[in-house]
Amino acid sequence: MNTGRSAGDAPEPVGPPLRPIVCLVGPTGVGKTRLVVSLAERFGAEVINADSRQIYRGMDIGTAKPSADELARAPHHLVDILDPSESFGLANFLDLATKAVDEIASRGRLPIVAGGTGQYVWALAEGWEVPRVAPDMDFRRSLEHAAAVDGRISLYDRLREIDPDGAGSLDGRNVRRVIRALEVYHATGRRPSDLRANRAPRFNPLMMGLTMDRKRLYQRIDDRVDRMMAQGFLEEVERLTASGLAAGQGALSSPGYRELGMYLSGQLELAEAVRRTKTQTHRLVRRQYAWFKPDDPRIQWLDAEDPETASSAARMVEDFLESNSPVIQ
Repeated sequence: MNTGRSAGDAPEPVGPPLRPIVCLVGPTGVGKTRLVVSLAERFGAEVINADSRQIYRGMDIGTAKPSADELARAPHHLVDILDPSESFGLANFLDLATKAVDEIASRGRLPIVAGGTGQYVWALAEGWEVPRVAPDMDFRRSLEHAAAVDGRISLYDRLREIDPDGAGSLDGRNVRRVIRALEVYHATGRRPSDLRANRAPRFNPLMMGLTMDRKRLYQRIDDRVDRMMAQGFLEEVERLTASGLAAGQGALSSPGYRELGMYLSGQLELAEAVRRTKTQTHRLVRRQYAWFKPDDPRIQWLDAEDPETASSAARMVEDFLESNSPVIQ
């Protein structure tokens, strides 16, 4: 067969092998923490958190942060690294997560990225290059004022006109992220979604997804919200807002923090705040499934209700490690 090269030609250059990582994804409440801890124990792995709220100190109950026992059983990275008043975005995550992967691998251990923030996981796995745009505080304040006057959805409508693809991946009620996208456009003149160019990937990811029947997942979420309330979720929100944080903004824009903040400020009855927390968490699940689609061929899905799920996940990891053994060594 004619290869187009003579026998004396030098071989074509080959890049360094991609570092293997495992990613465990899926919607909130499906049981990712339990599974990832069992995998970490079995394979001597370390976990890199890919939940955009578990990075914050003091937001423990409402984010379903791993328990002290779970954190002790498996080393976790990017948990409790910032105060809720501090800003954190995709570029920050990529820097810290990449550094954590390298450090874990240097110890001869397996990095497992686990969480439901789809933008974080895919950006790391696929090697996104995100825009490095410095904060423009005057511009941010002007948009915050516009949101206060015209409503936060007005900013989302503005983003949809500029960048419908980018807007589709955001929650229109998350004012901070919408403002950031508009800020990037303001600084560069380019749509944020166009700036997410892929650089040469560094990692070879095994993408595992954990899922379950949607109606049963919603019931599991509702039950978990009730347990959170019994564990002191309201008191957690009260403490955070008493420190000067605004419920519904920044780190406290997640389901539950906004709604319980509205109860504390007298805008809602407690029962209604809890009901809305459950509803907003259901909506979060739908957004997460938009990032992690059940028919995505890149993801190997596992049924969270199958009693053999942990064993199946372990076999997947074993096969993956075996196929990557020359790289790991």
